[in-house]
Amino acid sequence: MSEKATEYSRSLAPFAFFIILSLVFIVLALINYPNPIALLYGLIAAVSLFPLPATVAINKEWEEAIILRLGKFQRLVGPGFFFKWPYIETFLKQDKRIINLDIQRQEVMTKDNISVTVDAVVFVKVVNTKYSIVNIRNVWDSVMKYAQTTMRDVVGNVELDELLARRDEVAEKIAHMVERETQEWGVDIISVKLQTVELPEDMKRVIARQAEAEREKRAVIIKSEGELTAAENLERAVQKMSNRAMYLRTLSSLEDISFDQSNTIVFAVPMDIVKGEVIGLSAFAEANKATKEVQKSKTKRANKKEKREF
Repeated sequence: MSEKATEYSRSLAPFAFFIILSLVFIVLALINYPNPIALLYGLIAAVSLFPLPATVAINKEWEEAIILRLGKFQRLVGPGFFFKWPYIETFLKQDKRIINLDIQRQEVMTKDNISVTVDAVVFVKVVNTKYSIVNIRNVWDSVMKYAQTTMRDVVGNVELDELLARRDEVAEKIAHMVERETQEWGVDIISVKLQTVELPEDMKRVIARQAEAEREKRAVIIKSEGELTAAENLERAVQKMSNRAMYLRTLSSLEDISFDQSNTIVFAVPMDIVKGEVIGLSAFAEANKATKEVQKSKTKRANKKEKREF
C-alpha cells in the first residue's frame, strides 16, 4: 500500500502556479494604477485563471489514470483529486474492477471428431494500469479474442467424455494459458468458466442410449448378485430345515400368494415330503381294488347258483 502511495503523484504545482501567476499580475496592476499598463496587468491576471479548471481532474474509487506529458508516460495517479499541467499533459483512465467477458459460442471439433458448441465467460482484472494502456490497444477485446482462440485449441485436444466429465479442469487449463500469454498486458485472469457444452441431436440420442444400457447393466448385475445371495441363504436354510419344516414353509408361501383370488397356483410337491402319504394311499388303493374283485366274484357265483336252482 505504501509503495502504491509513493507511486501516485498529487503535486499541487500546476494549480498553485496559475494561482500565483494571477496574484502577481493583480499586484502589478495595483502598483501601476492608474497607469494604463495596470489594465494590461489586470487582463493578464484574469486570463491566467482560465486554465485553472483544466489543472484539476478526478478519479473514481475504482479508477486509475496515467499522465502523459507531450505523449510520454509521466506518472500514475489513483482515486480522488489529481492535478496536471494543461495543454502539455493528458491522462488516460483505466477501470480496476473485475470485468466479465463473454466468449461467443464456437463450434469446435473434439479430439475424437465430434462437433460440439461451446461458450465461456472470462473474469479478468487490471493489475497494472500502465501496461494495460501502453502495451495493448484494447485490452478487454484482446483478452476476449485470445481466450476464444485458446478455448478452441484446448477443446480440440480433448475427447468428448473428458470434456463433459472434467469441465473444470479444461476451464482451468484455458485460464492458465491465457494468463501466461497476457502477463505483459497488465491483467490478471481470475477464472474461466465453461457455460454451455451443446451436443448434436444424434449424439444426444447415442449418449442417452449408452446411459440407458449402463443402467440396465448395473440393474442386471445387482439382481444377479441378489439372486446369488438368496440362493446361498436358501441352501443353508434347506440344510437346516427338516421335511416337515419344509412342508410348512411351502404351505406358508402358498398362503401368502393366495390372498389374490385371481391368481392360479400350479406347483409340484416334492416326493420326499409326502413319501409316507403316497405309499399309504397306494396300499389303500390296492386293498380297495382287491376287495372289489372279491365282491364281484361272490356276486357271479351267487348268480350262477340261482340259475341252477331254477
